[in-house]
Amino acid sequence: MKTKIKKVVLAYSGGLDTSVILKWLIETYQCEVIAFSADIGQEDELTEVREKAIKTGASKVYIDDLRDEFVKNYVFPAFRANAIYEGQYLLGTSIARPLIAKRQMEIAKIEGADAVSHGATGKGNDQVRFEITYLALNPQIKIIAPWREWDMNSRSELMAYAQKQGIKVSSTPSKPYSTDRNLLHISYEGGILEDPWNPPPDDIFTLTVSPKQAIDQAETIDISFEQGNPVSINGKTMGPADLLKTLNQLGGRHGIGRVDLVENRFVGMKSRGVYETPGGTLLRSAHMALESITLDREIMHLRDSLIPKYASLIYNGFWFSPEMRLLQQLIDQTQQYVSGDVRLELYKGNCRVLGRKSEQSLYRKDFATFEGDTVYSQKDAEGFIRLNALRIRIQSMLGRS
Repeated sequence: MKTKIKKVVLAYSGGLDTSVILKWLIETYQCEVIAFSADIGQEDELTEVREKAIKTGASKVYIDDLRDEFVKNYVFPAFRANAIYEGQYLLGTSIARPLIAKRQMEIAKIEGADAVSHGATGKGNDQVRFEITYLALNPQIKIIAPWREWDMNSRSELMAYAQKQGIKVSSTPSKPYSTDRNLLHISYEGGILEDPWNPPPDDIFTLTVSPKQAIDQAETIDISFEQGNPVSINGKTMGPADLLKTLNQLGGRHGIGRVDLVENRFVGMKSRGVYETPGGTLLRSAHMALESITLDREIMHLRDSLIPKYASLIYNGFWFSPEMRLLQQLIDQTQQYVSGDVRLELYKGNCRVLGRKSEQSLYRKDFATFEGDTVYSQKDAEGFIRLNALRIRIQSMLGRS
């Protein structure tokens, strides 16, 4: 017996899954469906979304420009933390889900909807990210996850359903992989990418040229930061979305930011994903370079020890959790003096730090120099070493070494 639903707000991309879901919700629940698409930098992928949603049966369509909010309030906080999952993944899909779900819940309240729905499968991480956010914002909301309800169990079956219903979709049997794009990255998974021994086809990449085909001339850029956030490129001040878009273009034309990894999903399985994150790769490299001269050693080491936990909270869907709020406050406190400039060289898939400077720099040439100085007594190091070796010496005296 299906739960009685009057009105659903569907997180709708216009792709295969959500197009089929829109029609399926109407047929299955005999309810009104409002389609919601968040513009977080998909570029031309949203041009036909409104018309397509209406043709498929949506009673109303929201397409909200969330690009600056996405970068300012989600991407930048994560990059202030140098967040990276399992050493490679810059969390491009993960960090977008809480924003989409939050806005979806706001629309549900505006429209008086009693349910929300999403296109995440029962095997992936997105179902967790969406639904934890829904429940954090409204514990009483009804949630419909079609992949956990219907009897279709493959994208091939969804394509057959779409064809039968006259729904135009971009996926084809020859290119059945799933993609997700926003201002931070584009991801590819599933289908022809499921064998981790096979390299990704050259024609799937969108944001980056192959490093082999990148221009032969290296390019130097300067990125300026204020309290951990990038504010300008080559002296030109930009808003958050424009700045990240510009970094994507700069990194992309040099083939920077491609990652092919097998990651550990929250639900327990391993998954192969291919990602392009050109701007994020430049941003993280520059931010870490600036921190190297502006952060105290012990603060940096303490913050670095928290990066795996912070990244896992994003990856696993706990953006709106109390522990994430606590971590973000701590991390933002570390960024008080992370202001200055970093110079990068971009060349054929590589990003090299050429220089960093800051008025808040803790680096002192007069202390660090190998030349003569009047501020550091090398004799002081003897006592420092002997005191730090004391417990080791005692161990040795007892024959425990």
